Amino acid sequence: MQELRCVSAFVNKYNRKPDDVAFCPYRICPLGAHIDHQYGKINGLAINYGIHIAYSVKKNGVIELSSLNFPKRAQFHVHSIPEEKVGDWADHLRGTAKMLSEKYDLRYGLCGVIEGSLPIGGLSSSAAVIISFMSALCKVNGINLSEMEIIMLSKKAENEYVGVSCGKLDQSCEVLCRKDNLLYMDTKDDSYELIPVNPVMKPYKIAIFFSGLERSLVTSKYNMRQDECKAVAYALMAYSGADYGKFVDTRLRDVPVEVFEENKDRLPEAWRKRAEHYYSETARAEAGAEAWRKGDLDSYGELIFKSGYSSVYNYESGCDELITLYDIMTETKGIYGGRFSGAGFKGCCMALIDPEYAEDIEAKVEEKYIAKYPRLKGKYSFHLCSSADGVKL
Repeated sequence: MQELRCVSAFVNKYNRKPDDVAFCPYRICPLGAHIDHQYGKINGLAINYGIHIAYSVKKNGVIELSSLNFPKRAQFHVHSIPEEKVGDWADHLRGTAKMLSEKYDLRYGLCGVIEGSLPIGGLSSSAAVIISFMSALCKVNGINLSEMEIIMLSKKAENEYVGVSCGKLDQSCEVLCRKDNLLYMDTKDDSYELIPVNPVMKPYKIAIFFSGLERSLVTSKYNMRQDECKAVAYALMAYSGADYGKFVDTRLRDVPVEVFEENKDRLPEAWRKRAEHYYSETARAEAGAEAWRKGDLDSYGELIFKSGYSSVYNYESGCDELITLYDIMTETKGIYGGRFSGAGFKGCCMALIDPEYAEDIEAKVEEKYIAKYPRLKGKYSFHLCSSADGVKL
């Protein structure tokens, strides 16, 4: 097996081998996109690429990490973490250490090198950085976290420190997923099921199409979309005479679909579209779980394409480049189904494909995409992946 670049970089930097290597996989969400923050239901798969950290303990409590993907080294002490975010990639590390230190006594730090094995954008790389770093920091400090603890602490780091109002989809997939199983999760009560591949299911691989554009959810419309979802939930509750509390605690999950259907014509068009996406995507996530259970990959793929369509026209989350990729995928033989991966503000698209057509898909999608966006030649990339286990705590 080829040595990881982060291990080689660690040896070059510190003239010794690291104590250990932490790993957290990336994830895809075929169905259930944009609704976890409204306590919707999701489908997820972890993939066999992710974030690696080669590290060793530092008994003086200092955190010292460099990245192979970003400039500037992160350095701080576990007992003097900045109260506010600094505005660089290391905020994910600071936020992780801060949330962990509020529950557990951190005595030791670590030095290390972080490596991301795919380009950034759309695969929850930020959650993977947080979880891999948290697992390393826990190991050097002798802390044992439950699966739900690491999910909620990671989410808290993104919400309260980094400033991204994400739900728990990313973290749940990266922790709970298992190879050859679909994660079907209700993010309201955290109940979940791992649905194994049915023996009658056609063979599949996971294809990742990187647009060549990197993204930052902090500066995208990601947080605004969540506010719109909460606003429409608040309005629907008021129209129906239902009790409601604080705006921050309001979710579309609290509003029956019948209430939406009765009152949707009273809503501003943008709000109606956001709600339309939530209710239709919830239905797709439920139908998708049953299609996967039956081994019906054709039906499952059609649901993914419909999810992508709703993301474009109801959730309005796609940039021109990703919409182009989505359109190309719908016309490409061998793709069961595909959509934006992640929030859809730049980043990448994902698809479940027939492995027999992998080479044709790679060539045809790139040819059509680069023909429209020649400036992205050399930045666009294709990656063939498999499902994988979530992080090992």
